[in-house]
This record gives sequence, C-alpha cells and structure tokens, in this order.
Amino acid sequence: MSELHDELLREFHNVEQQLADPELVKDRTNYAETTRRYKELSDIVACINEMRSADEDVLVAREMHAESSGDERAMLAEEITEAEKASADASERLDELLIPKDPNDGRNVIVEIRGAEGGEEANLFARDLFEMYRSYSTVQKWKFDTLEANESDMGGFSTIIFVLRGASVWSHMKFEGGVHRVQRVPVTESQGRVHTSSATVSVLPEAKEVEVNIDDNDLQVDVFRASGPGGQSVNTTDSAVRITHKPTGVVVSMQDEKSQLQNKAKAMQVLRARILQAEQQRAADEASDMRKGQIGGGGRSEKIRTYNYKENRVTDHRIGLTVYKLDKVLAGAMADVIDPLMQHERAEQLSGDD
Repeated sequence: MSELHDELLREFHNVEQQLADPELVKDRTNYAETTRRYKELSDIVACINEMRSADEDVLVAREMHAESSGDERAMLAEEITEAEKASADASERLDELLIPKDPNDGRNVIVEIRGAEGGEEANLFARDLFEMYRSYSTVQKWKFDTLEANESDMGGFSTIIFVLRGASVWSHMKFEGGVHRVQRVPVTESQGRVHTSSATVSVLPEAKEVEVNIDDNDLQVDVFRASGPGGQSVNTTDSAVRITHKPTGVVVSMQDEKSQLQNKAKAMQVLRARILQAEQQRAADEASDMRKGQIGGGGRSEKIRTYNYKENRVTDHRIGLTVYKLDKVLAGAMADVIDPLMQHERAEQLSGDD
C-alpha cells in the first residue's frame, strides 16, 4: 500500500507541474481534465500526509512511552491512542477516495419511461413516475427538459423522454434503470380489485458530440406528420423525424417540436446517448458476463422496485429495502430510497465485492 501512496504522490507532483505550463490552458479539454485530476489528487494526498504524520506520531510516542514512568507514561499512552485514531480515520477516508470513479460521474442523464405490462394502467403509472422524477429534480435543484412525450388515450404516457442536468445527476439516477411495478386499484377497475402493472425506466448518460463519432452516411432520416393519442394527426407538415443508425439498428423518433430541425436535434441527442451506452455496455460485457441490461423484457418478475398504494409502501428488491412513505416518495422525497442504494454501492466497493 505504501508503494501505491508513493505513486499517487508522484502523480500529484507531475500534475502540479503540468498546471504550471501556460501551454496547457490553450487545450481546454486537456486543461479541464488535468484540473479535475489535480483536485481529486489534492484530497488524496492530504489524507496520505495526514495518515503518515499520525503514524510518525505513534512511533515517537511509543519510543518515549517505553522509557517513561508515572504520570508521563500515562500521558504518552493517551497520545498513542489519539494518534492511532487519527491514523485510522485518515486511512478510512483515503479508502473512500481511492474507490474507482464511475466513468459517467459528472454526466447529465437522459431518462426514458415506457408503459410495460398492464395496458392503460401501465401508461398512467409511467406518468406517475415521470411526475416523481420531475419533483425530485426540483428538490435536487436540477434542470429538467422534456424531449419527447407520447400521451396515451387516458392521459398517461406510452413513452416519455427527458433530460436531467445538474450536480451528481448520474450518481443518483443510475439506480433507477429497470422495471418498476405498481400495485393499486386502477381507475378503470369497477370492482375495486388491486391490479399489478409495470413501467420500464432507462437511464442513459448524456453523450457529447465529440465522444460518439456518428457518420452521416450511417444515418437513415425519415420525416412524417406528428400524431397525437389514438394516432390522429396534430399538424399538417412533415415535422416529425425518425433517425435510424444503420450499423447498430438504433432507432429514435421525435415529434414534440413544430420544427423538423428541432426534432432532428433532439433525436440526435438521444441517439448519441443510446450509442454511448451500447458501447459502454459492450466494453463492460467483455470484462464481465455478469452485467445485465437495465430493463430486460419489462416483465413483472424482473422488477427492481414495487410501489404498493394500499400499504403506502415502496420496496426496493435489490437491497431488501422497504419504506412506508409512498406518498412522500411520489412527491419527490426520494432520498429514503436512493440514498440507501448509494450507501450499499459504496459499502460493496470498500469491501471489494463486484
């Protein structure tokens, strides 16, 4: 471990020298990355120095303790205890700082919600999830922008796509990808029976244009007239856009904007995110066959979370968490379900589990 610490100290001094080079500022991308790494290493180096200083204090106090007696010996014993605790605290903070960073930390996210099993009730639940995330974004002070909304006949969403922008968006929202199951009496149920339906949530890291190289020759762009619930035409011009990325088969359609150019820009934004995710997934699968896709087939058996209205209960099946605050969670107070997932991930990383 000492060799790793020495290596980190050397890297810190090298990065420090790079930042002193006036030529670095001319390369904005490299400068931003170097500055980010300098801040990261600054915290790590501070912990290493604090731990080493405390370890040195322990050695000195032990040597003096061995040659002392009476009150002085008792005082030095206290100093040893305090120095050992300071070293242990710094070591614990260092372990957390050395946890490998998620490559998508710092990215904004594109969220797609789709009604899955349960017909119109699934679409209505998709709207409830959308409203929950929109409220949560207000609590977190994130920026919220709807890209595409396909309303169903009863006011739900068969599909809703939106962007969240702000600090730590990915680190909080990445746990939301999967099948969400709802248990409640649907508005269409005349006998008062509880039904089980589901909606899928996909969380994609937003990709920058420079990160995903898309050749225009690989795109098939089709235009058509936008339609509303039930398929009725909502305008008289071909403003809706469907883009197919031929090498991967990824298809994105956008029709919310009246301008064909605006719809195409939004479609490209989602297309880049889906291709980036596919590339990251492929790279991860090469290293581990255990990683699975987020939403599977949308079946109830693949659920990650259940929302039970009768019991005011939310259960996250991944970590066995149950809270009886469904009303508050749906209103945007999601810390009680998201924070435990973040803590669980951190604990697994510290223990070295996959």
